[in-house]
Amino acid sequence: MSLHDPQQSADKAHTTKHVMVALRRIIRAIDLHSRKLVQRFGLTGPQLVVLKELIEESPQPVNQLARSVNLSQATVTGILDRLERKQMVTRVRDERDKRKVMVSPTTGAEEALSGAPPLLQEHFTEAFLHLPDWEQTQILSSLQRIVSLMEAGDVEAGPILTTGPLDVTPERTEAFLETESVTNLPPK
Repeated sequence: MSLHDPQQSADKAHTTKHVMVALRRIIRAIDLHSRKLVQRFGLTGPQLVVLKELIEESPQPVNQLARSVNLSQATVTGILDRLERKQMVTRVRDERDKRKVMVSPTTGAEEALSGAPPLLQEHFTEAFLHLPDWEQTQILSSLQRIVSLMEAGDVEAGPILTTGPLDVTPERTEAFLETESVTNLPPK
């Protein structure tokens, strides 16, 4: 088969279409999950990640919390600002080291999380860890290649599956999800 074979070109176009559809399905699944969190719980995925970490271990200094959830300290501070306004966290200066701000969840946060669904990355992680090592490596390699093909190697990202900026409010997340990029989503 030559490089200009019409059948080979058609096959490649068909495969490319299926790759794009698969990528779109991933994006839509993330969008739908983000929408459900905002609508049902008034919280974004990153806010839930921070709250879950605080419920597992608190109080925590902000810098340790940021490391634990793999986000920048500035991003975590923005998330904490919004959670504090919702009365889901408290921040108190450490008595021994006044430079440290210790963060703890409130009873309201614990109640909110008791009814919250697992985060999308939790489902993914559980399923992924059951795959054989060779398949995990193959998936990682393929995804890294897609990042390269999309020229997205310099885009910073933490291990949180959500749409939009990580420090966004539920209102801005809802607005983002209503944009043209997700108009094909099923009704609420």
